[in-house]
Amino acid sequence: MGSSSVISPQDVLESLMNNGGVKNTTIKIVEQSKVLNTPGAEKQTKRELFDALRQELEIPVLEKASKSVWELILNSDGLGKDISETVERVFRRLSGREPLLFPLPNVETQPCKETENETEKGKETRKEEHENEKDNSNSALKKRRYTEVNEEGGDNEVAK
Repeated sequence: MGSSSVISPQDVLESLMNNGGVKNTTIKIVEQSKVLNTPGAEKQTKRELFDALRQELEIPVLEKASKSVWELILNSDGLGKDISETVERVFRRLSGREPLLFPLPNVETQPCKETENETEKGKETRKEEHENEKDNSNSALKKRRYTEVNEEGGDNEVAK
C-alpha cells in the first residue's frame, strides 16, 4: 500500500481476514460453543444451528474484530501508516497549511478581473442579498432539534 493510494474498506477487511489472531480466536470460540457442544445439536437444522451460534458468538467475535481494527489503525506500519498519513494530509489541507486539491464551492480564492471592475450597483445588490440571507436565517425554516419535534407531538408524521 503506497501512501498515495486511497484506503478502502476492502483493504481494512482484507487485512482483518489475514489477521491470524482474529481467525484463531474465532475458531476457539466456535470449538468451545455451548450450542455445538449441547447433546442433540446434531439433530438441529443448519438454520437453527446458525441462528443459535450467531446469537452466542456475535458479540465476542465482533469485539475481537473491533480490537484488531483499532490495532490496525494505530499501527505505525502498513495500513495504519497509510491511514495516519491520509488523515494528516486532509487535516493540513482543511486547516489551510496546504492548498486544497479542489476549491470549495462559493469561495473566492483570488479576485478575478470581473470582480475587480465590478460597479457599485453590483456591490449594493450583493450587500442587500447578504442582509436578506441574514433575515431568512432567523425564520421558521431553521432546523429543529429532535427533542423539539418530539415535544410538539407526532401529529405531523407522514402516513405510511
